[in-house]
Amino acid sequence: MIRKIIHIDEKKCNGCSLCADACHEGAIAMVDGKAKLIRDDYCDGLGNCLPVCPTGAISFEMREAAEYDEEAVQEHQNKRMNEKNIKPQMGGCKGSQVKIFNRENNVYSEKKESSQQKGLIGGQVSQLMQWPVQIKLVPINAAYFNKAKLLIAADCTAYAYANFHKDFMRGKVTLIGCPKLDEIDYSEKLTQIIKNNDIQSLTIVRMEVPCCGGIEFAAKKALQDSGKFIPWQVVTISTDGDILD
Repeated sequence: MIRKIIHIDEKKCNGCSLCADACHEGAIAMVDGKAKLIRDDYCDGLGNCLPVCPTGAISFEMREAAEYDEEAVQEHQNKRMNEKNIKPQMGGCKGSQVKIFNRENNVYSEKKESSQQKGLIGGQVSQLMQWPVQIKLVPINAAYFNKAKLLIAADCTAYAYANFHKDFMRGKVTLIGCPKLDEIDYSEKLTQIIKNNDIQSLTIVRMEVPCCGGIEFAAKKALQDSGKFIPWQVVTISTDGDILD
């Protein structure tokens, strides 16, 4: 029968195994460091694996495929549960699992600074709203991108600027990277994030050093290629921790 089923692009797959973890039916497995659709009849075509893929390697396609077999899936799930009782689950970076943090009751306040807060980074508490934060690892369609104010920052900025959490991260979804160390162009992935989600605003924070121009260029190109018009700004931090513009 012709039906909707997932397709995995091996070239884009980075072997993180997040899709395999997200697939409750067990249709995806890691084979030689790459995600594979092991059986068509295990795939229900609902795509729980799509939003967790950090590289956009998974998509839907219409093709000839065996019908979804709920009975076979149940048998497969039971087998997997028995195996887990015998040996620990292997593979995958658990540090890449998507998390959303509720910061509503964790907002910095100069007037209501508790004695407990004073012992934490000069009275501040973390304003990180999600995990992961590396541009290379974030899923393109993560739920936290919906109506998000997006912060794209060179990773050195948080070390150079002392009040980075309070002044830049608060209320924003934070993505960090270093184009010089990663040696990749972030623009394609950032384009997909902006294009496929309801992003409210974009703030780019970079260092004054020339190599940081790569992250500014990638973010601006992504905004242009997305075809969207949203408020944006660029903030440059000096190497001694001051805001230059």
